[in-house]
Amino acid sequence: MNLALWMLAGVLATVFVVASSTKLVLSKATLLRIGGAVGRWVEDFDPATLKAIGVLELLAATGLILPAALHIAQIVVPLAACGAVLLFGGAAFMRFRRGERATMLGDLLYLAMAAFVAWGRFGPDRFTS
Repeated sequence: MNLALWMLAGVLATVFVVASSTKLVLSKATLLRIGGAVGRWVEDFDPATLKAIGVLELLAATGLILPAALHIAQIVVPLAACGAVLLFGGAAFMRFRRGERATMLGDLLYLAMAAFVAWGRFGPDRFTS
């Protein structure tokens, strides 16, 4: 179980680092140009909001890996996973609202992965007496 949680957290952290680096480094016009049909969602947000999303993604990547790897403040890992659930939930809702059903499936897959990491790191028996 621990290995599966580490693997999923690693995949999510990689997705977040790649996604955040594009939002933090590239301009909105460049994101629209290289994103194609999948990246049309960028039209709905101003550049400052895109940078804020990029920062949140970078924080999520950091929070999913570093606390557990360094054995410091390990409660941050499931909290970061809960934040990832919120990010992917917002992404899926935005894609649903835009009618982008096919690309929404990826967001829902990542949402399920983040929910599993949160559940696993909080510990299913932690809430029982």
